[in-house]
Amino acid sequence: MANFKVVVSDTKEGRAYQIDVKDAEANALIGKSIGNVVDGALFGLAGYKVQITGGCDGSGFVMRPDLPGYRRQRVLLAVGVGYTPKHPGQRRRKMIRGKEIAPDIVQVNAKIVEYGSKSIKALLGLEAAEEASAE
Repeated sequence: MANFKVVVSDTKEGRAYQIDVKDAEANALIGKSIGNVVDGALFGLAGYKVQITGGCDGSGFVMRPDLPGYRRQRVLLAVGVGYTPKHPGQRRRKMIRGKEIAPDIVQVNAKIVEYGSKSIKALLGLEAAEEASAE
């Protein structure tokens, strides 16, 4: 069974929420690609639509949106995800992952593209925790 840590970014509030996804919900993410829009109910966010923006595996190799498949590959990079050149025009061969989610992915990054009627804090049970800590 696959287990993922999903980091959902809320662009309206400027916050990110980490959600652990296990078992059937995690298996529903396998095979999805960067850029796909999925139902937020998989993460406990009923009524929300969430777009997958990236991720990484257990060794820290990032997913790249222009590389098909799910395997790790050594690719010659000049710019973009996974490599920042130190000098203009510099290129380097780096190990990165494809854009599909596989069982060996550990972290999935996502952002909210369509909001639901309830707030995220209410759905995740964070409102009660903030009120208790404020008192």
